[in-house]
Amino acid sequence: MNNFSCISRPYGTFGGRKAPLSTDMMSLKGQAPLSTDMMSLKGQATKLLSLVTEYTKEMKFIEKTALLFVFLVVTVTVVGQAADDGRKLTIEAGAELVSSYVWRGMYQAGASIQPSLNLSTNGVTCGVWASTDFSTFLKETDFYLLYEKRGFTIGVIDYWYSIEGMPFFKNGDSHLLEANLGYTFSEKFPLTLEANTVFWGEDDRNAAGKQRYSTYFSASFPFNVKDIDCKAGIGVSPFKGMYCEKMNIPAITLKASKKLLPSSDYSFPVFVELIFSPAQDNVFLVFGMVF
Repeated sequence: MNNFSCISRPYGTFGGRKAPLSTDMMSLKGQAPLSTDMMSLKGQATKLLSLVTEYTKEMKFIEKTALLFVFLVVTVTVVGQAADDGRKLTIEAGAELVSSYVWRGMYQAGASIQPSLNLSTNGVTCGVWASTDFSTFLKETDFYLLYEKRGFTIGVIDYWYSIEGMPFFKNGDSHLLEANLGYTFSEKFPLTLEANTVFWGEDDRNAAGKQRYSTYFSASFPFNVKDIDCKAGIGVSPFKGMYCEKMNIPAITLKASKKLLPSSDYSFPVFVELIFSPAQDNVFLVFGMVF
């Protein structure tokens, strides 16, 4: 957001000399009218504002193009190095069908299909995840780059919220960039702690145009109960941001998953997740199928 202050002058120019603006207008008869001067100034200011606006749009376009270029370069580099060094390259594709899309305790959409595709090698993962519901033209496409080593995970995500037909690059308001840091203790004690902070995006700015750096801390722990895979989690937002108006708990979750037809050649998990959001004063029960 750009703020422009009015350009004011202490004196107006009349007939090649300066006179206070408070001068009796009747005495200025025959001189250049004040309104003409002000109209000229207004026209110049309008042109300047137009140029700055166009420049800002171009810069946003360049920023988005650069981000995608970096993502593509990293992806190609990772794939190329894996092939040259003989390292194993993993390509994963899948999808989830959910009864509703709830993200960090906030309702996003109704029944949705959520495909994903990622490439992984030597701890580096480049991928894309998307969500499209069945009742509106809303969609989300997220690009991410992650690095994992010795339990630590560091990454960045570009969240793109849009409607069908909206341009990817030229609409900066529809993107959010978030930095991620996580740590999983061990297989014997698989507690995962994560910190996620939005560091760029119009939707995360306050009324004054300043970035709020909305932050979401989370902890999750998987466990098993009679062949049912479960995971409990909690998310905390430490200050005012997109999740809540002050420090609060956006989400407390309990998820249970089970594979159907486990003895056949093909099986797929189904899950039910209970999501309680104290920050939103809301409760969700989501059913999903994984393909």
